[in-house]
Parts: sequence; structure tokens; C-alpha cells
Amino acid sequence: MTHLELPGRILFLCNDEDKVRAQLAGTNLSLSDAGQLRNDISTDEITPGPSLVHVDKELGRYVYTGFSAGGTQPISRDAALAGNFSVTVGGRRFGKGSSREHSPMAQRYAGIRLVIAESFERIYRQNADNVGLYTSTDLGLVDRIQRGEQIEIEELLAPRDKLAATILRMGGLLLYGREHLQSVQSQPVSEDDHKPLTLTQKILARHVVQTSHTSTDLIPGQGAFIRADWRYIIEVYTGMAAHMMHATFGRPLKLIDVPSIIGFAEHASYISHHPKYLFPARPPVGMRVMHDTHGEFMKEYGIRSHGYLPGAGGSEGICHPLMAEKYALPGQVLVGTDSHTPHSGALGCLAFGVGTTDMASAVLTGAVRLTVPETIRIEFNGDVPAGITGKDLALSLLANPKIRSGLGLGKVFEFAGTSIRHLSIDERATLTNMVAELGGFAGIVEPDEKTCEFLRERRGVDFTLEPWMKSDQGASYSDTIVVETSELSPMVAAPGDPGNGVPLSSLTDRPKINIAFAGSCTGGKREDFDGYHAVLSWAADRGLKVADGVEFYLQFGTLAVRDYCEANGYLKTFERVGATVLLPDCGACANTGPGASLRSDQVTVSAQNRNFPGRSGPGQIWLASPPTVAASAIGGELLSFAELMSRFDEQAVGAALPLGG
Repeated sequence: MTHLELPGRILFLCNDEDKVRAQLAGTNLSLSDAGQLRNDISTDEITPGPSLVHVDKELGRYVYTGFSAGGTQPISRDAALAGNFSVTVGGRRFGKGSSREHSPMAQRYAGIRLVIAESFERIYRQNADNVGLYTSTDLGLVDRIQRGEQIEIEELLAPRDKLAATILRMGGLLLYGREHLQSVQSQPVSEDDHKPLTLTQKILARHVVQTSHTSTDLIPGQGAFIRADWRYIIEVYTGMAAHMMHATFGRPLKLIDVPSIIGFAEHASYISHHPKYLFPARPPVGMRVMHDTHGEFMKEYGIRSHGYLPGAGGSEGICHPLMAEKYALPGQVLVGTDSHTPHSGALGCLAFGVGTTDMASAVLTGAVRLTVPETIRIEFNGDVPAGITGKDLALSLLANPKIRSGLGLGKVFEFAGTSIRHLSIDERATLTNMVAELGGFAGIVEPDEKTCEFLRERRGVDFTLEPWMKSDQGASYSDTIVVETSELSPMVAAPGDPGNGVPLSSLTDRPKINIAFAGSCTGGKREDFDGYHAVLSWAADRGLKVADGVEFYLQFGTLAVRDYCEANGYLKTFERVGATVLLPDCGACANTGPGASLRSDQVTVSAQNRNFPGRSGPGQIWLASPPTVAASAIGGELLSFAELMSRFDEQAVGAALPLGG
């Protein structure tokens, strides 16, 4: 076959909900008829959380069921499948957010063969390649397809790098790997002493793998394979990975370097005890099957695993902070089946998220696919004002017009500057973690004495930095953004997208809140809990409690964080103000536990990393720093800690101000 078979219709995912409904009812639109295309369509919208329990054609029934237009979700279950669509058209940054490969798979099962968008998120597009779903940024294809013109496959492949094109020709990554990756070896390349390199380039050079379709030249934009020091998979994706691998290679499988593979079960340990949070109408049978399938695969192949705790909910910890607490080291490469894998880049390693097929290929061959990234340098300079956290830095960067326009797509974010040197590893991890929201490939901070101190105090590891573990002076960057940290104030991101950041002080009308969630991989670290405690101990000393009508949840990122809080007496403070404390789990951030909204009129303030439509229930989510989340829980509306203290001082003379219950 030389052309792409497109027997069905074109679905335009546009901002006008009536036009979306009309297409589902049978109306065919042109590109001009569709009007403004929806930008920032997330994988949460393509395949919402409840659909992730499926790994087969059942997925096709749920495609786009989380898609939001005009404040509604116009695409119901089976609607896109019944519409007989072959092509989907969207706007900028299509497929942002979670690394879930369920999204391109659901599109394929629904009959979609080509996705056209102004731009794509890196992980989504690579996942699409890996399952044989074609993508293009050429909107001119739309009119040609509607005129009945045949689209040649080689035309679609021409703009892609050699590796991506070859994988698509072969029908996906697993089929490619069966032919070309059965015997791969790392072939580190020697560095050119005369060419200044970034830290990322140096790490890649030490891990690159030579194959028949890739070289060790590491040219930005070209496909490559590298060896990873650590590969980890979470329970949401293990079932699909196992299904793919067994269907392609049979059973049992031969996995490469099993000691460097780790499994994590941490997304839904509370779901059986709180089924209303994810499945209001029925018990979470699918989630239990997903978890059991994960456990069976870990046991069958002898894979080290961190899992659920016995009893009423909780796990050993969320994978990303656990990787930093237990495994990652400067100069290493880590890959995980989650978009927030860059978290560990705070330690000076290259950590990035991959899809299910990428991980399946990696555990079978030892080689991880990537498109060689460019590096963008982000300099935070100046003193960090009191009360400003890594989350405020991240939200300010997300609101940067260059970033919002897609400048960082697929790039490594190298965080530098005088402010970064003073930030702790926990605070640096907030920045590298949220590279997922910035659209980047990875985030990295040059390791320094703070890195060594973290490894020594948290893990008992005496690590010696090597001279090469830094970017060279004169290294080439795709762009540089300089932020004067001293000018920052507490930030929040309005509901709908993490890029909707504004200074909190600019909001004259403060939203009343119903839920405050303090947790997630981004907001559940030790220093995050230092921030929560600073606010709540101040409140408790004045007799203040969580505001009436507000549910306030504090969820640890790992058991080590729980132990830290217990040792420092934080738990008593949390109890005094009336907060609910939860053991580690992704929880509300993944819409799988307490803290997720249940109604569209509920307003949440959260320390998590993303607030896409439907991400944590049907309500509206404001993103904020740990101190702002805690202060808002006490005040009952969006407030910074400084504003809460000022309000107390202004309204109370000689007695406690009854802000809460």
C-alpha cells in the first residue's frame, strides 16, 4: 500500500460545542466551517481515567469522552466510534499531559488513522508512532482529503526523522524491535575536547546505542536509542505493556537486565475504600484487575516492586519521589511510564517519560527510543523572596508567552542561575517535575554540593561529583530565558491549564474554595510539608481551623515523608487544624482518591502539577504552592500565607480570628 486508507470522515475538535455535536450527528464541516480549533487537548481528555482499565478494542468506545468545548463535554461514550471518522484535526500542543499510550490506541481502535494538528506534544507523538497512528502538522491535508485526493504514506513520513519513518513503515516499535533490536550494545562516544557540550549531551554520549537506523552522532531532531540505568513502570500501564509483549513475542518473555527494572503501584490504593471518587455508579472492578495484573507480571518476571500497603489505603510512595529517594544518581539515565519522570533531573541525571510501547521495547531490548533533544537554558537569578517556592517559579515560567507558544516542546530544560544554586533538591524537583507541563523532554540541574548533601542525608550515599558533570562554558542552547526571581510573588494557575498562571495579588475577586489538596509527586515532598506546617502551626497557635465547608487533605508523597513529619511533630499540628491526613498515593491528582471533586460547581486549590478539564473530577482546579494551599484551606478562599497573616492582624485584636470551623 502506497497511500493511507482513509475511508471515514474528518472530525474537527474545535472550540464550538454545537459544531462538535453536529459532526457527531452526521454533519461534515470544512476547516473554515469548524472555526477555531481547540488548543492544548490533553490525553486526559482523549482517554479519561476510567477508560484506562481497558487495553483492547474496548478503548475505542471511550475516545474523546473527556474532550471539553464551551465548558461541556459533548462527546459521549461510543459517539466518536459511531461517527465513522478516519481523521482527527486539532490545534496547538495536541496530546499534552499524561504519557498514557491508551490515547493513540483508543484513536486507532475508533478507526482514526491520521491526526492532524498545528503541533504535538513529544510523548503523544512518539506513542502514536509506536502504535502505527500517523500524525501530521500540515493542515493543508484537510482540503485535499475532503476533495478525495489520496495521501501518499511517504509524503507523511518525509518530514519525520529516519527512525520514526522506519518504525511507522513497519507498523510500530515492537515489530521494529523484533527485527532490529535483538542484539544491541551501548557504544559510548568519546567527547570532542574542543567542542563545548551541555550536561545533557554528555550524558547522552555515555549512553548512546548504535543500530542499523541510528548513529552515535546525536544530532538534534534525529532518532536514537540509548541505554537506561533505570526503567520503571506504574500499574496503570503494566497490563497494556504485558498484553502487547505477549501478543508479539509469546510467553514467557526474556527481559534484559531485570535488576534495573522497577514496578510501582501507587495510583489507586484508596479506590476500593472510596469508589465514589472515580466510579460513582459501580465498584472499581477494573482498577482492581489492573492492579492484580501488574502484581502478577512483577512476580512472574522477578521485578522489584513498590506497592500498596495492607489495610485501608496507601502505598510505599509515588514513583517519582521514590526514584529520587532510593535510586537516581547524577549522570544516569532514567525512563518511566509517566510524564513526570523528569522529577529526578533535580539530582543531575537525565530522566524522561515514555509510553507503554517504548517501555515494553526497553525491557525486551535494553534500548530506549528518543528523538535527540535540544536544550533550553532557564536562568533564575536573584534572591528568592520569602514565601516563594519552586512551585511559584514553575507557574511563572509556564505563564511565559514564549513557553505558552510552544518554545520548549521536546526540549531539555536546564535550570541554572543564582536562585537555583540556593534552592534545595526538593524545590529543584518541583521545577524538573513540571517540565511535563512545560512540554519539555526532560529537566535537569547541574549537581553540586546540595546534591551530595541530599544523597548523604536522605540515602546514606557518599557521592563524589566527577569533573564532567556540568555544562561547558560556551555550550550551545536553543534559547535562553532569564527570570529575575526577586520580582516574583505567590502565583496561582486558573482552572483549565497549568499555563494559566497569574500573580495571586492580581485577583481582586478571590474564589471561594470547597477542597484543598496538599499532595502529589509535585507537592508531597519533605519541604512541601515544611511549607504546609509553617502555615498550619501559625494557624493552630491562634486557634484557627480549616474553614467551614472546606475539605482539606494532606497526602504524603512517600512513607519517608510521613516518617519525617511524624518525627518533627507535624501530625499533631495537622490534627489540631482539622485536616485529613492520607498515606502516599497519587490520589486526587489522578482522580483516584479523596480530594477529587464530585460536582462541577466545586472549586479546588491544589499543590498538584496539572489542572486540565476532568483531571481530578468535574470541578475547577486552581494550582498553587504548598503555603498558598494551606493558607487557602484556613481562609476558605484563595489566599497567600502573607495575606492570611495580614487578614488576621487586621481583624483580630487580642483574640483569635474565627476564620474556620
